[in-house]
Amino acid sequence: MALSSMTGFARADGVSGSYAWGWELKSVNAKGLELRLRVPPGWDAIEPQARGRAAEALARGTVYANLTVNREGVAPSVRINEPVLTAVLATIDDIAQRVDAAPPTLDGILSLKGVIEVSEADESEDERRAAEAAILAGFNAAVAGLLDMRRREGDALRSVLDARLDSMAELAQRAETAPGRQPEAIKARLAEQVALLLEASQRFDADRLHQEAILMASKADVREELDRLAAHVTQARRLIAADGPAGRRLDFLSQELNREVNTLCAKSNDVELTNIGLELKAVVEQFREQVQNLE
Repeated sequence: MALSSMTGFARADGVSGSYAWGWELKSVNAKGLELRLRVPPGWDAIEPQARGRAAEALARGTVYANLTVNREGVAPSVRINEPVLTAVLATIDDIAQRVDAAPPTLDGILSLKGVIEVSEADESEDERRAAEAAILAGFNAAVAGLLDMRRREGDALRSVLDARLDSMAELAQRAETAPGRQPEAIKARLAEQVALLLEASQRFDADRLHQEAILMASKADVREELDRLAAHVTQARRLIAADGPAGRRLDFLSQELNREVNTLCAKSNDVELTNIGLELKAVVEQFREQVQNLE
């Protein structure tokens, strides 16, 4: 299973009997999975199955699903609401006896709310069930289209992530071979720092001086950070190549990468190593920004 983005868009439409329907799906980034489903009044029965299908197919992202349904080719039914009309006419007669005014016109009476009722022709139960089945099948098709688009975007993201990991490995190798990490350079810096300590105070005893030298040497050593950085890069490559959603785990791993790079920069007392650390920090941040788009 390839990497999948959390962003995508898909449409599906069709006709069942006298019903024309259309689905529009859009997904964006989110920490979990949320389906925001909008259906016309009277079509709530399809919602549970649509939610179930979305939960089966998707792991993360906010998905906006909008359904439109129109009934076409059916002549409307028009009827007079007799109780309302009777009440209106009685009221008109009562007012006419008390107020000297022109009598109301027919179109004025018919325009009153509730006097005329316009409704669609009655539908059969079989036609309704067939329409619901067709609309759910259309939802499945729209979800499949959304998945396809998300996977295509995931393929593009994979290329970007691979390039960022290659950059991290290259920068880590540069840090490994940086002149400032060579034993002679570290020894020279330690000797310089010890000399500064002795100039500042002559009261250092031999044991204390030895301890200070060991402490400075341990702070200057970034071996552990480089080893963990290489391990994290290897793990990231495995997650990208593995099946299933990897966005959450890669996001956590990017935080670990950032932590190692920050420690490397903090320990560095060499200009070249510091510059490499800053470049690494920028690449790790770019990696994390892209990872946050993954399912």
